[in-house]
Amino acid sequence: MKRNFFLLLFLCIMLACSKEPASTVITPVIPPVTDTTPSQYGTPFGNVPDRQDAVIYQVNMRAFSQQANFQGVIARLDSIKALGVNVIYLMPIYPVGKVKSVNSPYCVKNYTAVNTEFGTLADLRSLVDGAHSRNMCVILDWVANHTSWDNGWITSHKNWYMQDGSGNVVSPPGMGWNDVAQLEFTNPAMRLQMIWDMKYWVFAANVDGFRCDYADGPPLDFWTQAIDTLRHISTHKLLILAEGKRTANFLAGFDYIFGFSYYGLLKTIYSSNVSVMQINNMNNTEYTNATNGQQVVRYTTNHDVNGSDGTPLDLFGGRKGSMAAFVVTACMKGVPMVYNGQEVGTPFRIVFPFTSRKIDWTLNPDIMAEYKKILLFRSTSAAMRRGQLSSYGDADISAFTKELAGEKVLVVSNLRDSVITFALPLPLQNTTWTDAMTGESITMATQLVLQPYSYLIAKQ
Repeated sequence: MKRNFFLLLFLCIMLACSKEPASTVITPVIPPVTDTTPSQYGTPFGNVPDRQDAVIYQVNMRAFSQQANFQGVIARLDSIKALGVNVIYLMPIYPVGKVKSVNSPYCVKNYTAVNTEFGTLADLRSLVDGAHSRNMCVILDWVANHTSWDNGWITSHKNWYMQDGSGNVVSPPGMGWNDVAQLEFTNPAMRLQMIWDMKYWVFAANVDGFRCDYADGPPLDFWTQAIDTLRHISTHKLLILAEGKRTANFLAGFDYIFGFSYYGLLKTIYSSNVSVMQINNMNNTEYTNATNGQQVVRYTTNHDVNGSDGTPLDLFGGRKGSMAAFVVTACMKGVPMVYNGQEVGTPFRIVFPFTSRKIDWTLNPDIMAEYKKILLFRSTSAAMRRGQLSSYGDADISAFTKELAGEKVLVVSNLRDSVITFALPLPLQNTTWTDAMTGESITMATQLVLQPYSYLIAKQ
C-alpha cells in the first residue's frame, strides 16, 4: 500500500513539473536566520513627502550638540523644522566595532542595536516621535557593504563574507577600508538577513526609510531585492536614498541617488572658472534612468567632503559665494540636502571621527535666516519643486525659470566674484516679478547688473 502511495505521489509530482515551461528556474527560498517580524512601535507616519518635495537634513550626532546623542537632536527639532526641513537623516546609530577600529560610525558591530554612545532604543523612538509630531520623517544611515571585524556574523557565518584563496575574510577590495570586512553578496542567506535587519528598524523604531551608504558597492540585484521587500511593507511609505552616483540605482527602485558629479562640477566652477552652462549637461546625465519623480540629492557639503575638501565657506567664496551656490543647488533641479552646521556658517571643518568639535548654534543668525527664506519658499512653491525647467544662463550666471499650473518662478545667481551684466533672454525681457525674499515688485528690462555672488529669486 505504501509503495503504491509513493508511486502515485511521484507520478503526480512529475505531471505537475511537466506543465512548467522549460525556461522556468525555481530558486529555493532560504529563510533568514531571524524570521520573526518585530511588532510595530507607534503609528506609521502618514505624511512622508513625495520624492520631489523633500528637503533633507543630515545629522552627525557626534558634532551636533554638546551631549552628542539623541537627546541633543531632540532638543533642536523645532529649529530643524523651522529651517524648512521635512526629512531628517541620521548618520549610523549602531554600535561601532573595536577590532581594527578607527572609531568610524560606518563600522557596524550589530545591525539591530543602538550605540550606547547615542542613547537607547527608547531615545531613538522619542526622536522619531518628536520628528513625526512636527511633520518631519526620519531615515537611518544603512551600511550594507561591510561590517566591523567583531560583528557577530563573522564568527557565526563566516561564509557570509568575501574570502581570499586561503579562506581569510578580506576588507573591501581596493578601497583601503581596513577597519571593516567585506560581505559576500552571492550568499542568499546573508542577503535575506540583511533585508530583515533593515525591516527591523521600520517596525521597532517606526523610521521612514534609509540612506544607503556606498550604494554602488553591493550589486544592483541586491538592492532590487531589498527595495522590493521594503516596498511591500504596506503600512509604511519609505524614502530610500542611494549614496552612489550609479544611475542604474534608479532601476533598482531607489527614490534618490547622490549628486556626486554635480558637487564636483560646482567646485570647479568656483575654483577653475569652468562655465556655469555645464550644469545643464549635468541635469541630463545625472538623471539617466530616472522615472516617476526619482531625484538626485544635491548639496554643497556633507560629512565626507566637509572634512576632506573644506566647508562651503572655504570652497564657494565665503558667505555670499556659498549662498549663491546653495540657491542653485536647492532650486534648479533635484532635492536639497543640508549638513548640520552649514546653516549657521560653521567656519571649521567637522573632521573624522567627528568627536573633536561641536557646532556653535549661536553663530551667524543672518545666515540662518537666509537659509530659512530659501528653503521655506521652496516648500511653498510647487513650481520650484516640480515645475518645468527652462535654463537661460551663460558662462557666469545660472538663470532659469520653473513653471507649473500657472505658477512661474525665476532664479538668477551670479557664481562669480565680480560684477556681471547679464543680457536677459527674450522671454524674460520687459517682465514684472515679485521678489520672493522681500515681497518687492521687480520690473525687468533687457539686462540685469548682478553684484558679486548676488542672486534673485522671484515669482509671478
